[in-house]
Amino acid sequence: MALLEEVRSGLQAIELPLALPGAESARREAAAAAVQLDDYILPRYRSLDAPLLAVVGGSTGAGKSTLVNALVGHPVTRAGAIRPTTRQPILLHHPAEGSWFEGQRVLPGLSRIRGSLDSARLPGGDIPAEETAATSLILLADPAVPGGVAILDAPDVDSISDENRRLAGQLLAAADLWIFVTTANRYADAVPWKLLLDAASRDVMVAVVLDRVPPGAEEEVSADLRGLLDREGLGGAQLFIVHETSLGPAGMLQPEAVQPLRAWLEDLAADAVGRSDVARRTLNGAVRALAERVAGVAGALEQQQSAAGSLERDAVAAYGDAVRRITEATRDGALLRGEVLARWQDFVGTGEFFRALEQNVGRFRDRLGAFFRGEPAPAVKVEAAIETGLQAVILDEAATAAEETDQRWRSDPAGRSLLGTDDLSGTSPGFADRAAAEIRDWQAGLMELIRTEGQGKRTQARWLSFGVNGLGAALMIVVFSMTAGLTGLEIGIAGGTAVVGQRLLEAVFGEDAVRRMAATARQDLAVRCRRLLDEEQQKFLVRLPAADPAAAGALTAQSAALARLGGAA
Repeated sequence: MALLEEVRSGLQAIELPLALPGAESARREAAAAAVQLDDYILPRYRSLDAPLLAVVGGSTGAGKSTLVNALVGHPVTRAGAIRPTTRQPILLHHPAEGSWFEGQRVLPGLSRIRGSLDSARLPGGDIPAEETAATSLILLADPAVPGGVAILDAPDVDSISDENRRLAGQLLAAADLWIFVTTANRYADAVPWKLLLDAASRDVMVAVVLDRVPPGAEEEVSADLRGLLDREGLGGAQLFIVHETSLGPAGMLQPEAVQPLRAWLEDLAADAVGRSDVARRTLNGAVRALAERVAGVAGALEQQQSAAGSLERDAVAAYGDAVRRITEATRDGALLRGEVLARWQDFVGTGEFFRALEQNVGRFRDRLGAFFRGEPAPAVKVEAAIETGLQAVILDEAATAAEETDQRWRSDPAGRSLLGTDDLSGTSPGFADRAAAEIRDWQAGLMELIRTEGQGKRTQARWLSFGVNGLGAALMIVVFSMTAGLTGLEIGIAGGTAVVGQRLLEAVFGEDAVRRMAATARQDLAVRCRRLLDEEQQKFLVRLPAADPAAAGALTAQSAALARLGGAA
C-alpha cells in the first residue's frame, strides 16, 4: 500500500512542460494512471472483500441500457433513439451493500446522488439539471441485483460527447469486470476493440454480449467474433448472444433473452472464492499495467530533463564564451586602442607625468588651472575612457551571447515553445547601466587597493603630483597592457607608455606588489564580468522547468516494484 501511495504522489507531482514528441501522450498517461489509482487500485487494495463492480460498456446504440433494464427486470435506465442515451452513469447495487458505494471508496471524483424506485419514473427524474453533469453518479439500491456484484451503466465509449467518452473510459478502468455490449453488425468496430485490447493487457475478466443477432446468423457471427477474441488474447471471455426481437412494454426485453447472462452474474455473486479470484486477477493486471504506464512516464521525464539540460548547456556555453572573450579583451591590449589610448597619451604626453617624476613642482599649479578651466584631470579622463571602452566590449559580447542562445533555442521545438513570441536576442533593459555601475565599482575597488597598498609608502606617494587617481590610471593600463592584441605602431605607443606607468608603480610599491595588485584587479574584473553575464543569462534559464534529477530514477524503481507487486498471486 505504501508503494501505491508513493506512486500516486509521484504521478501527481509530474510536470512535462517542454514541447517534445510524446509529451502530451505521457501527460495523459500520468493523469490516467493517477485517476485509476484513486478510482480502483487503491480502493480495491483497501477492500478486497467489497462487491465486484461490473461495468456495462459499449458503442452508441448497442443496447447497454436496455440490457441493464432486462437484467433487473424493470426500467432503471433511459433507453431510446436519442444519443447519447446514458446521460449519467447509474450504479445498481443490492440494498444491503449501499455502504460500499455511498462514500468515496471508489470513483472518489464523482459526487453521489441517491436514486429511488419509489415512483414509476426513472431514478434521477427529480434531480435538478445542474446536478446531472457527468461529474456525478446515481446510486440505486435494487433487490433485483444479486449481493456481491454491483452493475454500473456507463456512457457510450464512442459518444459524440467528449465528456461522456472520457467518463466511459474512467468507469471501465475502475471495473472489476466488463460486460461489453456490441451488435451483430458493429462487433468489429475499432473503438470497442481498442478498449477490449486494453482489457486483455490488464487481464480484466470480460463478458461480451453480442446483441441483436438476426435469426439464422448466430452461428456465423458468433464464430467470427470468437475468432477475433481468440486472436487478440481474449479467448477466455464469456460470450452471450441476445437475438434480435421486438421489445415489450416500456421498451423491455423478454426475461429469457438475458437469462444466461443473469445466471452467470448470480453464480459469480454467490461464489465468494470466485469473486475474490476475479478481484485479485483484475487488481494484479491493473497494477502490471500501471507499472508499464509509470515506466513510460519515467522515460518521458528523462527526455524532458535531457532536453532542458541541453537548452541550459546552450545558454551557459554562449554566455561562458562571452565571458572568455571579454577576459581576453581585457588582457591582450585590445582595450588600449582608440579613446583609451588617446586619453592615456594625453595623460603621459602633456608633460604632467614626466614632470612629476623629475621634480616636486607643478602639482598644485596644474590642478588649480584645471579647476578654473572646468576640465577633469587627465587621469580621470583615462578612467572614463576605460569605463566607456570596457562597457562597449561587455555590451557587445552580452548581445552576441543572447543572439546565439536565442538562435539555438529556436532551432529546438522545446526551446521555441519556451521562448514563444518573446525576443531575447539582445541585452536586457537596464543591462548597460548595470555594466557601467559594475565597472565603476571595479575602478573604485582598484583605487582602494592602491590606498591600502600605499599606506606604508606615504613618503614616496606624497610627492606624486597626480595622486591616487593617477596611480589608479597607471594600474588600469598595466592590467590591460598585455599587448598581444596590438600591432605596429600601437605596440610602441601603448606598450611603451604602459611600461612607463608600470615603472612608476614599481618605484612606489615595488615589483612584487605591482604584480600582485595587477593580478588582484584582473581577477576582480573577471569575477564582476562573470557575475554580470550570469545574471543576464537568467532571462533564458528562468524559463526552464524546475527539475528533480532523481525523479525519473525514482519512477523507474517504482515501476519495477509495481511489476513485482502485480505478479504476486
